[in-house]
Amino acid sequence: MTVFSLQATPTDAAGWVDLARRAEAVGFDALLAADHPGDVTSPFVALAAAASVTSTIGLGSYVSNLGVREPILLAADVATLDLVSGGRARLGVGAGHTPAEWAAVGRVRPDVAGRVRRCVAVAEAVRALLDGSPVTVDSPDLVAREARLTSPRPVQERIPLTMGTANSTLLRWAGAHADVVGLTGFGRTLADGHRHEARWRTDQIEAQLAQVAAGAAGRDTPPAVEALVQTVVVTDDAEAAAAEQAGRIGLTVAELLATPFVLIGTVDEIVAAVAAHRRRWGVTRFVVRRDALEPLVPVLSRLPGAAPTRDG
Repeated sequence: MTVFSLQATPTDAAGWVDLARRAEAVGFDALLAADHPGDVTSPFVALAAAASVTSTIGLGSYVSNLGVREPILLAADVATLDLVSGGRARLGVGAGHTPAEWAAVGRVRPDVAGRVRRCVAVAEAVRALLDGSPVTVDSPDLVAREARLTSPRPVQERIPLTMGTANSTLLRWAGAHADVVGLTGFGRTLADGHRHEARWRTDQIEAQLAQVAAGAAGRDTPPAVEALVQTVVVTDDAEAAAAEQAGRIGLTVAELLATPFVLIGTVDEIVAAVAAHRRRWGVTRFVVRRDALEPLVPVLSRLPGAAPTRDG
């Protein structure tokens, strides 16, 4: 089964709850909120509001920067969301990349290896706290002493964990421990601290999936694979719509359309592309941005196993 999640952030109360209702009604699997302290709304507060007007859609951060998040605070936010949503919380995590987020909490952003170590340490601590275990860590990357999430306890036995990354070490860790591996397609962070080089070539995707497979060796059930979709365009001329973006990132149009990071074409072509990505890459989950909601409604209704929508 292939599912789509919607990543968005509120700009006003009425629009946010309407968006949550609409996403649930047309068949999105989850509503996900970005987590960039100082630049967007608090994801868990926003998702709690969405929980109050929905009943089935999953709700999660996408993704929380574990470089600046402390395990006990993050675990408490996630458990609270799970409680107030009746067991619908998700947790998306990553190593972070924006220098300003470290500066805002009085820290120097580590190098890549340091960010990876911190990410693993916090992810493991949060997982343990949500599972009910005490956590004591004393390392250069994380300090926590007898942390325990006594209350609230999550409704779900296991909160689904997504690791969003393109880093080889984190891909292997996610293969071994995560419920979902989120392929971001991100390469080196550019000078503005927000944008990235694209890792969308076939060989790059295959290399990332090989790291996931290596980490998942021995698991009875490997993690699901998810792609963060950057562009959704419903059009009768996919090649023309893809040409500028392909040229900008150094791919041919055919190469761009073959990646799971764009969905461009007619509804039939996008449905076919989704099926092709499942066969070729094992991608069964897609995350799209807010502006893709309405264009994707006819696509969602065509997915195998799709539930009837409450359109209107």
